[in-house]
Amino acid sequence: MGFRPLHDRVVVKRIEAEQKSAGGIIIPDTAKEKPQQGEVVAVGPGARNEKGELVALDVKPGDRVLFGKWSGTEVKIDGQDLLIMKESDILGVLEASANAQKAA
Repeated sequence: MGFRPLHDRVVVKRIEAEQKSAGGIIIPDTAKEKPQQGEVVAVGPGARNEKGELVALDVKPGDRVLFGKWSGTEVKIDGQDLLIMKESDILGVLEASANAQKAA
């Protein structure tokens, strides 16, 4: 990708939601909400604190994250639909469960 975020910004690719409901009903595109889960593609170097020191970000490329419904700015880079947001817009990092780690 030819894009490097600045400061405390993060580039996130949305992870598409299931096409079916729990009951097996297929959900059309017009009725689906945009997913609030994504994968971090790139991160900036970090923000500066009051002393001018660089504070690194807590997320890294490859992390699966949850973010607010209206977070970020939608952009298209190299044909991919991505979101650029500040790290503070990210609600948390999804960690692999113990069962998934044992299977790997």
